[in-house]
Amino acid sequence: MQRYFVQELPNEEGLFTVSGEDAHHMANVMRMQPESAFIAVFENNKAAACRIVRLDKLKILCCAEDYLDHSPELPVKVSIAHGLPKGDKFELVIQKSTELGAYSLIPFLAARSIVKWDEKKGSKKVDRWNKITKEAAEQSHRLHLPQVETPHTFNELLKAAESFDSVIVAYEEQAKRGNISSFAKALGAVSDGQSILVVIGPEGGLSEREVNQLEEIGAVSCGFGPRILRSETAPLYALAAISYQFELMR
Repeated sequence: MQRYFVQELPNEEGLFTVSGEDAHHMANVMRMQPESAFIAVFENNKAAACRIVRLDKLKILCCAEDYLDHSPELPVKVSIAHGLPKGDKFELVIQKSTELGAYSLIPFLAARSIVKWDEKKGSKKVDRWNKITKEAAEQSHRLHLPQVETPHTFNELLKAAESFDSVIVAYEEQAKRGNISSFAKALGAVSDGQSILVVIGPEGGLSEREVNQLEEIGAVSCGFGPRILRSETAPLYALAAISYQFELMR
């Protein structure tokens, strides 16, 4: 059944409207008609089986009927901070991280980032990134819609990191030294409901100075297994490991 994230909450009678691109998709792409069924996910992270009541040119009147109890969300809130990589690699990270349960994504400009952020074109790119998360969240039946933030400077990332319960840094030097147990230990110290920030560098990784600055605010630098991963692979490895720790091991 088709799934949509809806901004408007149902009223006391269960009625709400869908407008914009979603209304266009329902009416013109999916060819839905009155009484057509779909799943709506609301801003309060609740989902309901719904039906269409009436279609207009600009908006669709709908009714929420049966709320769904199952939640596919991770027991912990995992945010991915990723040094901006080249090309469209970050779009892959956004899509797959959303499918794997990421709570939010924070791109940042690292010392070794090759990409230069264009402020003039930046807002359109961030809009595109958030459209990718929406499509991936609908496809993977998420109840939470991850947000991709405007790229941070490294100092802004350091400040943002202070609000998380745990900060884990992917550092290839730890993997080279054979230190592959720190990641498991770091996850073992996290409880359900807490927040985790996973920091991953761009191509070439994080500089030693950046890692030291993160460690100074309490971050744990870890190797992600004995192999050296590409920057776009590391967040997917981390999310899969976190899912195993907090979901499959239960």
